[in-house]
Amino acid sequence: MRPVYAIAAWIIARSSDILENIMAKKPLPAPDAIERLTRWVGSGQSVTLHTLVFIGFFILSFTGLLSWDLMFLILTTIVSLEAIYLAIFIQMTVNRQAASLREVEEDIDEIQEDVEEMQEDVDEIQEDIDEIQEDVDEIQEDVEDMTEEEKEAAADAAADKSLEQLTADIRRILSDLEALKKKG
Repeated sequence: MRPVYAIAAWIIARSSDILENIMAKKPLPAPDAIERLTRWVGSGQSVTLHTLVFIGFFILSFTGLLSWDLMFLILTTIVSLEAIYLAIFIQMTVNRQAASLREVEEDIDEIQEDVEEMQEDVDEIQEDIDEIQEDVDEIQEDVEDMTEEEKEAAADAAADKSLEQLTADIRRILSDLEALKKKG
């Protein structure tokens, strides 16, 4: 019977330590320890340990080392306390995860705003590119106009030269005619 009482005394002492910490406003176990505990409780090792503890209590009762009433009282107390603390620890983990998700959501919102700003910048750049393309087209038209003007100027110069040549030829012919008139 002594091992059972030792276990019960340990549970009561541990519970009183936790209550003293709460009353003294000492910090609860570290978040990492709580997360490790909740992960462990969901593992195969935890199932094995709990099964062995239950089997041990039943063996103590079957062998007569522990009365059935006391065994059920101890098991019920242990399971109830464990369920209470696990529920608290799981809720703490859920709260921490929710806070982490809120931070991720804020980061996503910031990234979305950055993407929208980048899209606006891209749109502005596209407008600038369109304006530059219009300027290039206008310059191309000016270059084509200048080429046509140069062609027209060259044609005008050639026409002027031909006209001068014709005028010179006509004057020469007229002077030849006058010379023939005088001879004749």
